[in-house]
Amino acid sequence: MTTIAFVVVGVALFWWILWIVIAVSKKDAGLTVFLLATGAIWTAAEIFLALAGGLVVFALLVVPIIILAPMLRIVTEYERGVLFRLGRQKIILGPGLNLIFPLGIDLVRKIDLRTFTIDVPQQEVITKDNVPAQVDAVVYFNVFDPALAVVKVASYVNSTSLLAQTILRSVLGEHDLDEMLSKREELNHILRKLLDEATDPWGIKVTAVEIKAVELPESMKRAMARQAEAERERRAKVIAADGEYQASEKLTAAAKIIGEHPAAIQLRYLQTLAEISVEKNSTVLFPLPMEILRFFDSAAREKART
Repeated sequence: MTTIAFVVVGVALFWWILWIVIAVSKKDAGLTVFLLATGAIWTAAEIFLALAGGLVVFALLVVPIIILAPMLRIVTEYERGVLFRLGRQKIILGPGLNLIFPLGIDLVRKIDLRTFTIDVPQQEVITKDNVPAQVDAVVYFNVFDPALAVVKVASYVNSTSLLAQTILRSVLGEHDLDEMLSKREELNHILRKLLDEATDPWGIKVTAVEIKAVELPESMKRAMARQAEAERERRAKVIAADGEYQASEKLTAAAKIIGEHPAAIQLRYLQTLAEISVEKNSTVLFPLPMEILRFFDSAAREKART
């Protein structure tokens, strides 16, 4: 029985020594002293009871389980552990294997450093020109200071979401509907800046705010459609009028050139005949110079005088 007790105590002692080595590698003097002191006391008690031959030596094997097992904390690469010792915030635990004081002396709060995405619930906004609109957005943020995220705010995710809703309604209410629809990138930048400044004391970095959609009432959609249609008609009329003006200028210049060169009108007659003859029709047009009509008109007037 004594031999079995020494073997069991040796295995437990090896486990205790392994924890001491880990504490030394972490350069934690307090944990090292604690493990050495408690390990020495526990080993001395186990050896004494094993030599005495009592069965209490097996009962004391529960001590390493109570003390050593809760000391182990594993922090993943994308997390950081905020360590509280007797209620006071001490250090930030890095990724990997960490040891802490047991029996409720140390408390570790793990914080995820990855980027979070908050889908801001749809908000009803009254724009500066008194137009109601339903707006929803997305917020991207991450924790840059785990200690502030734990100490300064109870729930940084919920608080950031509520603050984003408030800032969204406040900022969009200061702009007209046209600005909300046409200057979305500028509004995103303003929202991100204001939200980042407000969450900075919480250890939160807001990387982006994107307005996803702006929904308008049906009456406003119809009014905007009529406005767009009227704008297109106005542009069409302006373009047509500008075309008529340019055509009149070209026709005036052409008439001036033909007036200076009477033979040019004969060339236009011949060109018109060539264009008409291309089509299959029975109509024949022959250009008649105005001088012939003037000749007959003059002859008729002279005959009337005589």
